Amino acid sequence: MDRKPCSNSLAVKTSHVLPPDTNNHGTLFGGKLMAHIDDVAALAAIRHARLPVVTASTDSVDFLEPVKEGDSICVEAFVTWTHNTSMEVFVKAVTEDLLTGERSVCTTAFLTFVAVDDNGRPIPVPEVYPETEQEKQLHQFAPERAAQRKKRRQHAKELAKNFGTAYPWN
Repeated sequence: MDRKPCSNSLAVKTSHVLPPDTNNHGTLFGGKLMAHIDDVAALAAIRHARLPVVTASTDSVDFLEPVKEGDSICVEAFVTWTHNTSMEVFVKAVTEDLLTGERSVCTTAFLTFVAVDDNGRPIPVPEVYPETEQEKQLHQFAPERAAQRKKRRQHAKELAKNFGTAYPWN
């Protein structure tokens, strides 16, 4: 399997923020932005692997600035790191006031996707390599994020086991 540069997986989506997309504060619903993020990140992962993928985790979604009604939201994603069957994807969302042209990074996120075969079983993906300084920085610290992700996933499994499916939990 040939290695691929991070840039090969770049996926971009721009949307106009309209009234149905906003909450009572006139800003974009966080869940709506998260749906854009998952969609564009999945496109980047598929573009890298050229295989079907499933979302394995969302490490973080950090909302840094509000996105107002009438603004545009541009979501960009690319694969930063791979490990056997999984791909870490970095996502950046930029909001733009379409009337003034003022732009700011409003959200960053890391998601992990796993490539799957026709039976939904994980399958290997090509390695990714960074080219730009920003890509190199993200790639360098990816193993640390992966270790944190693994630890957090184990904790989540313990919570699921302890709380089970019944309510109340005792």
